[in-house]
Amino acid sequence: MASFDSASKRLVQQNPRDFVAFCFNLRNMTGVEFSDVELITPEQPTVEMRQADVLIQVKLRGKYVLVHFEFQTTDSFDPSMALRMANYILWLVRTYRMDVYSNVIYLRPDAGRNDPGKFEQKIPGNEILVEYRVIRLADMDGQAVLDAQPTGLLPFTPLMKPPVGVDADEWLHRCIQTADTVDMPNKLDTLGVMAVLGNLIYDKEHILDIVRRLTMHEAPIVQYFGAHAAREARREDILKVLELRLHPEATRLFKPTLEAIDDAQRLKELHQAAVLADSVEDFRRTLDAGGS
Repeated sequence: MASFDSASKRLVQQNPRDFVAFCFNLRNMTGVEFSDVELITPEQPTVEMRQADVLIQVKLRGKYVLVHFEFQTTDSFDPSMALRMANYILWLVRTYRMDVYSNVIYLRPDAGRNDPGKFEQKIPGNEILVEYRVIRLADMDGQAVLDAQPTGLLPFTPLMKPPVGVDADEWLHRCIQTADTVDMPNKLDTLGVMAVLGNLIYDKEHILDIVRRLTMHEAPIVQYFGAHAAREARREDILKVLELRLHPEATRLFKPTLEAIDDAQRLKELHQAAVLADSVEDFRRTLDAGGS
């Protein structure tokens, strides 16, 4: 499910303010002023950080805080999501010395139903409580998002709850049509990501048929699907080579950085580097030399 996770991550990276506002609104902080929004990428991703999809630093009420988003297509059992999130949050606090607003977003309608939103130990005198926000897109009011039209959240709307009386097909039509009518930069990219994410619950050909009938962008969206799939396959090939040739932990260390690279030629070069590298350090130097 890495393709859906990486598509989601890209939306946050391109629209960090939309997601910071989204995070604060869910905590009854609607209208709170924030500034100095900056994406944070650890220089050397660690095992603890391997799954923390997106980190955003923001100035809130006079001090800097972190907003953390983790995307999940399915439930996590070993370890549990609660334990994973507690591990991430405590690592973030220890590393950055900032308050952390942590969120896990479940993409599939059947995922996250049993996530408690907290890790808890109830030993008397040794209690531990680490909380985070559980966001199930299937439970969210999709029409409210379409009405507000935040660019970063629009591609998620096909996965959200439609209004009463609106069936799935009509809802998909409405989401695509709304996104197409909004004046925004990178509209094709937004529609492309919406199509990729929508493929979690809708048939790909059905999505393309609606795009064909409602917009003028069928050919670019088909190309987007193909290019997205090709990049994702290349990333997976790189990670498999690293895992088999160098060290199992190499996949965990490099996955976040590779997911941020969209240039097909760069990914091709990194695949060759993974095949030829003599050590994890060799591959890291190649990766760092080219940037992301």
